[in-house]
Amino acid sequence: MLQALIIFVRNPELGKVKTRLAATMGDEKALQIYSLLLQHTCAITRNHNADKYVFYTSTPVANDLWEQAGFFRLLQLEGGLGEKMKHAFETVFARRYEQVLIIGSDCINLTTEIIDRAFESLTTHDAVIGPANDGGYYLLGTKAVYPELFKNKEWSSAEVCRATLTDFEKLGLSFNVLPELIDIDTEEDWQEAQKLV
Repeated sequence: MLQALIIFVRNPELGKVKTRLAATMGDEKALQIYSLLLQHTCAITRNHNADKYVFYTSTPVANDLWEQAGFFRLLQLEGGLGEKMKHAFETVFARRYEQVLIIGSDCINLTTEIIDRAFESLTTHDAVIGPANDGGYYLLGTKAVYPELFKNKEWSSAEVCRATLTDFEKLGLSFNVLPELIDIDTEEDWQEAQKLV
């Protein structure tokens, strides 16, 4: 089974990451936390059997964390999050993979085991989703490109996961729902997630 894992990241630059965290904790602390999140995401994925594709919002830095760990490195498409994600799925599925997952780099409680469960879900289901505490999702996986999943969404709203589940049903897809995890966007999220680490 040809499997691929897409990871969306930002370059860890002061003042350009985790702005909602920075609003209460300051730019330096926000950068420190985001760097920890990147290291965690790399650690739980680097030894996975799936091929791994890191999609950056801006040009990758030479010899960064991901390059050292042997990940394929690509640029996200310009535009909104839905367009970026659809493009990433299309790019990777064009390389003849049979199962593709996408994750972000905002979830300190995500584990290799959960990623394994997601891939296992795709052996018996058309799609899989991991709900986040804010109403979004931390993981999405399919066995084909479904453009509808990335359209007509108010990204960063509390309705994204629910709307995506509705899309699954409209498309007649069988799906599995993973445990809810915490996406780190605010200081409160960080404090809650730390209790579970």
